[in-house]
Amino acid sequence: MRRTARLLTGTALAVAAAGLVASPAYGAVGDVVADVGAGSLEVYPSSAVPGDQVTVNTAACGDGGSGAGDASAVGAGAFPLAPSAHDGDAIGQFRVPPSAQPGTYEIAAVCAGGGRRVTGDLVVTLTSARTQVHPRGSVKTGVGGALGPDPVQTAAGVAALAVAAAGGTWLLHRRARGDGI
Repeated sequence: MRRTARLLTGTALAVAAAGLVASPAYGAVGDVVADVGAGSLEVYPSSAVPGDQVTVNTAACGDGGSGAGDASAVGAGAFPLAPSAHDGDAIGQFRVPPSAQPGTYEIAAVCAGGGRRVTGDLVVTLTSARTQVHPRGSVKTGVGGALGPDPVQTAAGVAALAVAAAGGTWLLHRRARGDGI
C-alpha cells in the first residue's frame, strides 16, 4: 500500500507541475536572411511591398569590388553595385515599382572585372511582413484537461490536483505512523 500512496502522490505532483509549466508560445514575423557566403547575393528586406526600397550586397566581388545589379525581373531595371565599408562587400539599392505583382523574383548582380554572377530572391507581397500579427485564441496542443481558457475549469482542475496531493500525503502519514490504511 505504501507503494500505491507514493505512486498517487507522485502522479498528482507531476500533473500539477506540468499544468504550471505549460504556457503558449508566440513568434514574431521577421525577415529571413540566408547564410551569406562568397557566392550569394543578400537581399534585404527579403520580402517587400511595391514602393519599398531594397538593398542588396555581396562579398563575391572581392575587396573594393563593384558591379552591376539587375532587378528587371521585378520591373526595377539595372542598378549599380559600389564598394562598401562592410567587410569588402559590394552594395546596391533599387526601389520595387508600384506596378510589381506578388511573387518571388530573382535579383542578379555581375561583378566588374571577373564577370562573376550571383543571385538572390526577393518576395513581393501586397501587405508588409514587418507589421506584427499577434495570435488570438487558444492553441490546440492536445494537452487537454483544465488548461483551457475557461477559469472555472482551470479552478476545478487545480482543486482536484490539490485534493489528490493532500490525500496522498495523508495516506503516507498514516502509513508512517503505523495506523495502516
